Amino acid sequence: MKPLDPHVLELLGQASTATLTTQLFARGLRNAFMVGLSPVNPNRTKFVGEAFTLRNIPAREDLDTLAVFKDYDHPQRLAVESVPPGQVLVMDCRSDSHAASAGHILVTRMMRRGLAGLVTDGSLRDSPAISRTDFPSFAAGASASPNLARHHAVDMQVPIGCAGVPVYPGDIIVGDDEGVVCVPRELAAVIAQAAVDQEKLEEFVLGEIEGGAPLRGTYPPDEQTLARYRATLS
Repeated sequence: MKPLDPHVLELLGQASTATLTTQLFARGLRNAFMVGLSPVNPNRTKFVGEAFTLRNIPAREDLDTLAVFKDYDHPQRLAVESVPPGQVLVMDCRSDSHAASAGHILVTRMMRRGLAGLVTDGSLRDSPAISRTDFPSFAAGASASPNLARHHAVDMQVPIGCAGVPVYPGDIIVGDDEGVVCVPRELAAVIAQAAVDQEKLEEFVLGEIEGGAPLRGTYPPDEQTLARYRATLS
């Protein structure tokens, strides 16, 4: 996989998820925002990083017992220790929030290892403690039940679905106060620059609206409004 330009990551991290979904929609991608996921710590939502994926299937009672955690190579634990610093662990829990997909100890380990964030369409346990960490974690809810009650981790770095969104290893995951969006890796550079351009224009348009301008001719901007905007760039 070709390394991603750090500047592209920086630009994507500066853009809002609303802007990114608009740019993706303009290119035909309608399903990129992970609906239903919320930040565990509302004061720590901004992050950007490449996706490192973990897939879960439904648990089975004869296999998923507490004894499996004696194996340090259990896929859930192995994933936590395998994600490169700066990347985002994205878990596919089939949108089943009845049991946690991780807890405070694992989240703390992710934070200490330098991960950019955690995204799961399952729940998290120990959520009051996680909410006090300086680590971006997005989940579908809270559940005190251990992951083994519903989830069987099977493999890493494979295509997954998270909150109904397809995520491939290396895609770019961006989070903010509104939620989480997945940007396909091959579109990252063009989306990043387009997002910068969109937000500059929208900042100008917002100023016009705040100044009393009507929507007609302003939003979307007509040629006269665009001319005034371009004049501010020179």
